[in-house]
Amino acid sequence: MLFGVLLVAGLGLPAAAGGEEPLSAEASDPVVLGWMQGFPPPPERIIGQPDADYFSFPKLRWTVCHFRELLPTRRVSRGLGAPRALEEAPDAGIDAVTFTPLGGGAPMTWEASLAENYTDGILVLHHGTVVYERYAGCLDEAGVHGAMSVTKSMTGLLAEILVAEGALDETARVATILPELAESAFGNATVQQVMEMTTGLDFSEDYADPEAEIWAYNAAASPLPKPEGYQGPRTYYEFLATVQPEGVHGEVFGYRTVNSDALGWIIARTTGRSVADLLAERIWQPMGTEQDAYFTVDSIGTPFAGGGLSAGLRDLARLGQLVLEGGELDGERLFPDAAVARIRQGGDRQAFARAGYATLPGGSYRGMWWVLHNDHGAFAARGVHGQTIYIDPTAQMVIVRFASHPVAGNAANDPTSLPAYQALAEYLMARESQATE
Repeated sequence: MLFGVLLVAGLGLPAAAGGEEPLSAEASDPVVLGWMQGFPPPPERIIGQPDADYFSFPKLRWTVCHFRELLPTRRVSRGLGAPRALEEAPDAGIDAVTFTPLGGGAPMTWEASLAENYTDGILVLHHGTVVYERYAGCLDEAGVHGAMSVTKSMTGLLAEILVAEGALDETARVATILPELAESAFGNATVQQVMEMTTGLDFSEDYADPEAEIWAYNAAASPLPKPEGYQGPRTYYEFLATVQPEGVHGEVFGYRTVNSDALGWIIARTTGRSVADLLAERIWQPMGTEQDAYFTVDSIGTPFAGGGLSAGLRDLARLGQLVLEGGELDGERLFPDAAVARIRQGGDRQAFARAGYATLPGGSYRGMWWVLHNDHGAFAARGVHGQTIYIDPTAQMVIVRFASHPVAGNAANDPTSLPAYQALAEYLMARESQATE
């Protein structure tokens, strides 16, 4: 989904001007462009309310690190303990790793791919050790960045933990947990169908269509004052109750953000904790993070479970490593391994194939994680404009990337991202093999 459009609550501006070649990563760097520099900044360099275009390119390259200055948020507390240290052993050879983009073309180096994909920050763990870390654009090691739909995977992970612990029945009908949704399209769907996004919903996220349901969702989600005469839903909860059915549950994968917010509500009703508080208590604090994270919220403070998380790069790397290790950290089990095992198993591959994701052939979706089903068993959390947590169990590698690509859909960066990740995995495995000979 185009998180920026939803986040600004129906203001309806695209992330990049249509038909124009966007500025390069270097030319669109927010420091180079001088966004919000000065006390006060020059009028032509101010990004903020009530302006409606702060998620348009190239302004979005500043905004992704500054959501909390623009919208109300809810904290994901790291607690009061000292952070767990990350071991570091930088590998200078990584920048020269070479790969061929999907679809062919000239070989490209890892270093060149970063600018190509408007990377704001990227960190690589190998066996839990930082072997590569780089920042650009609006981000440094002390900053936070919008995770976009990587948020969905945090919500899905919490749900999988509850299923593994027996607190949530994935075969239950949604209406048995949320009677408020009994008359909606979600009512007779199972929790598993929500988690795998195989629900049959009359809901379009076509941002080119002014009549698409996403715009009504935007308006309901806005934490800002509603325009005079507005009569629609005013919260995530109210909007979810209006979603109507289309098709049959369980047949086709359909990437619709409302599933994530429905799952966030299921989690909250089941545990009595919001996804922000549960994430803090079950993962963020015991994981030993360095920084608080935060969620954007609607007008009554409900966290945006489908795309509202902002966090530090190193903390998302910690989370990726925790998932790679099946919920175990330094010999302490934070959640059942079964939660991750179910994600890695994947969802309905036939239902996923019907959705036609050209850059993810043979993939599936489970627990709101994307499962590649490749030779390395890789799986990922993915968000628009290039956000990712990419986990390769065979290579024991975790890649976390924040980006601000001018095109929202990951199909724009997958051709130079996915083969780069695979090439790096093979490089790290070969390096390890040579070291043991």
